Amino acid sequence: MDFKIRAGTKDDCKDMSRMIKELAVFEKKGLDEVKTSHEELEKDGFCQNPFFEFLVAEVPEEHKSKEGFRVVGYTLYYYTFSTWKGRAMYMEDLYVMEEFRGKGIGGGLMSKVAEMGKKNLCVRLQFSVSDWNTPAREFYAAKGAQDITEKDGWHFIRFEGQEFDDLAESAPKD
Repeated sequence: MDFKIRAGTKDDCKDMSRMIKELAVFEKKGLDEVKTSHEELEKDGFCQNPFFEFLVAEVPEEHKSKEGFRVVGYTLYYYTFSTWKGRAMYMEDLYVMEEFRGKGIGGGLMSKVAEMGKKNLCVRLQFSVSDWNTPAREFYAAKGAQDITEKDGWHFIRFEGQEFDDLAESAPKD
């Protein structure tokens, strides 16, 4: 299938917002869990110090989706730093609309993120995947990704909601 991968623009934030909701459904979460609006994506992705960057997969008019969409996939990523290894990237999302899966779009998006990382002297690309998502885990493994949960025993830890608020509140006062 003919498609192109390009840097996301402000105009793409509505499509990305739509696909974030599709991803939430795919991941068996409620739409009420998606709190980020396309306006927030525009603000946080296109400010003086953007919180993230993203790429989109776009198909020509003749291959548009059943609903008429030409932007059919995206990946959102940001730069991080490893105190042991140096510059790194974190890929928050990699999503391709269901009717476009298996056509090389996901691999193209992920490879383009890696290319961006290499251009910025990053030494690794990290991301997480749900344990139940066997097709994605197999896809990443086939590309050479390592599951560090099993290999190194690392676990992703998160504070959010009241626990995050409580942690911030307990910070030493100036």
